[in-house]
Amino acid sequence: MNRRHALVTGANRGIGRAVAAELRARGMALTVTARDPAAASDTAADLGPDVRARQLDVTDPGSVGTAAADVGPVDVLVCNAGVLLDGGTGPLTTPLDLVEETLRVNLLGTWRVLQAFVPGMIRRGWGRVVVVSSGTTAEFGGALFAGAPGYSLSKSALNGLTTLVAGQTAGTGVLVNAVNPGRVRTRMMPRTTTPPEVPARFIADVASLPAGGPTGQFLTERHLPR
Repeated sequence: MNRRHALVTGANRGIGRAVAAELRARGMALTVTARDPAAASDTAADLGPDVRARQLDVTDPGSVGTAAADVGPVDVLVCNAGVLLDGGTGPLTTPLDLVEETLRVNLLGTWRVLQAFVPGMIRRGWGRVVVVSSGTTAEFGGALFAGAPGYSLSKSALNGLTTLVAGQTAGTGVLVNAVNPGRVRTRMMPRTTTPPEVPARFIADVASLPAGGPTGQFLTERHLPR
């Protein structure tokens, strides 16, 4: 049988790397991507000899287009690449150049990747898309976090983008969801105790939803059907 092919952005560390490892452990063919090609290659070598590595900078249209043409059909797409640049600021004091860069990576970068890979899923009649979001958002009963306003707004916009794309893919066999991994120990949040392997299992569950599963949702582990 042909294995499902998963691609993870920002896979060289933290949540992205843990998700990539979990998807491979579940038997998926895997491509790991990162802005730094050496980091992507090192990650692939660590995860296994059958794991492919590609350079992919979500802010660079040429990089995304080259990666999409090079890796071929992708069945499972995990959009994890992102930045947190304005932590510890406030909406009236945060430097707007940091906000602009945050939106360029977190929102527009993810949007660019979705445009590159999701149409092929629609044509093939099957796909799973997982957008790594945050609990610092205003949708689905949440509230924006003023201590990182640009980051919070970018993730809130990602939730909206998720619902837009899910609406366009409805009935095609492609499920598109955003996930809240919770507070996880990464380079962004080094003092948090939860290791990335914990949310990675939940994110991999969302990436493996059966036909008829939820789409256009903001999921946490407690919301996932069992």
